[in-house]
Amino acid sequence: MTLSLPPSLLATLPGHYYTDPSIFRVEQERIFESMWFAVARCADIATPGKFETVSVGRESILVVRGRDGQLRAFLNVCRHRGAKLCVEAAGETKRSLQCPYHAWTYGLDGKLIAAPNLTKMPDIDRVEYGLIPVHLREWLGYAWVCLTDSPPSFEDTVIGAARDRLGDTEMISHWEVDTLDVGRRIVYDVKANWKLIIENFMECYHCATIHPELTEVLPEFADGYAAQYYVGHGAAFAEEAQGFTVDGSEGFDKIGGVGAEEDRKYYAITVNPQVFINLVPDHVIFHRMFPMSADRTVVVCDWLYTKEVVASGKDVSRSVELFHRVNQQDFDACERCQPAMSSRAYARGGVLVPSEHHIAAFHEWLTAKLA
Repeated sequence: MTLSLPPSLLATLPGHYYTDPSIFRVEQERIFESMWFAVARCADIATPGKFETVSVGRESILVVRGRDGQLRAFLNVCRHRGAKLCVEAAGETKRSLQCPYHAWTYGLDGKLIAAPNLTKMPDIDRVEYGLIPVHLREWLGYAWVCLTDSPPSFEDTVIGAARDRLGDTEMISHWEVDTLDVGRRIVYDVKANWKLIIENFMECYHCATIHPELTEVLPEFADGYAAQYYVGHGAAFAEEAQGFTVDGSEGFDKIGGVGAEEDRKYYAITVNPQVFINLVPDHVIFHRMFPMSADRTVVVCDWLYTKEVVASGKDVSRSVELFHRVNQQDFDACERCQPAMSSRAYARGGVLVPSEHHIAAFHEWLTAKLA
């Protein structure tokens, strides 16, 4: 039975889309393992031998810096008997990666270089039995991977998301995100489905209710329309706000490329399926979501500042605290919604008011991916 709605309302997804493990498994296959997925800050893997391991869909991915300076990604699986090659979340090795099970050893380029009795098996092709590579691109100072054999266009699906939101392909380059340093990183373990988090980030109908600090700095958000509702729109700071900080106090100097027309404004971008980017004149807030199950999502949030701000040890706590509170408020709201997704009251879903209608486009995108 379908809902009969007045023209001002649109239907949401049914509740089981947020709770059903079988739907989550299809999302892992057709979305997380088939699209570009931001996994690591490149500067965290800056020197040869440094590596990180991350979960993308059902796979463990190894991202490592080679001796040639190139960043590469592989499935984190030994080709011998399938043991996980690197068990640490991050680490550093001098020249090679060795499986802790039977000591098959791989170069930083993924090639098989040694194994017990390997010289007695001259027919083994060391490239063919090397680690299985994963497509990798670098953008905004992050490593993005795609597990499928034929990735979608990075320019269309990732860079294009910023273009479609900002209305300009080059505008995001004004923030020089790839040159910034991490001033603070906070990891949130959210007991909610990843789609609830995306939907929350996209709308501001809730802002007047749960974000008092944010609406003090961005008063137009109290009217319910998020920055993402309008292409190219940046939400203006309040006249009395000196910076994007928890108390409206002064922040830092503008990032070098930010122009006068972008000053004292806030821009927000969603890159499906798991990245949120927030742009303000003196810093960038970059969220990476890692969906772990139908009802659990890990969110890694980086506050990025100019190298001068980070190197000088300047106090970034007031700008960090503003969006940290926003994150806590948002994630608390998502966790309040998650149990109700299995309620009979939400079996057919809920509704979207006019200021949330753009979320319907996300639902259409999702259902097309799962079809």
